[in-house]
Amino acid sequence: MKQTTLCYLDDGERYLMLHRTKKDHDASHGKWIGVGGKCEADESPDECMLREVKEETGLAVTSWRYRGIVTFISDTWDNEYMHLFIADRWEGELDMDCNEGDLAWIPKSDLPLLPGMGNTDINLWEGDKIFLRLLMDEGQPFFSLKLIYVQDEMAEARLDGQPISGTGR
Repeated sequence: MKQTTLCYLDDGERYLMLHRTKKDHDASHGKWIGVGGKCEADESPDECMLREVKEETGLAVTSWRYRGIVTFISDTWDNEYMHLFIADRWEGELDMDCNEGDLAWIPKSDLPLLPGMGNTDINLWEGDKIFLRLLMDEGQPFFSLKLIYVQDEMAEARLDGQPISGTGR
């Protein structure tokens, strides 16, 4: 299983997000996600997150929280463990010229996390809607989320080992 990181820079009202538009053969093409990427052989998840945020945004994260691990199982792309972070402080100048796609500050209220809410032009993976709701819940402890995808559709979701109602099996 490959190891990746994903970080949402949080200014209180908004998340810095990446609209994946620039790479060919990108499983997340057209989706809005946090910033992050693949762990290198000698990196801890924290080190990977710090490096990836710096590479993609130009910002150096100075305060963060490791919020959860997401296990992705798919019949079409590589399975992965994604280490999920929230950052609330950083230094430097934001470089909007990212080679992965377009960076933008997205108001949390615009995220379409539930049917009938948010901006439907913000295209999110179904599983991302689950973990974004968990991230927004300050009382939510560290979590383990397993997401199973068939093609690009979420077939099942399990939070801390328990099925999430309304998803899959």
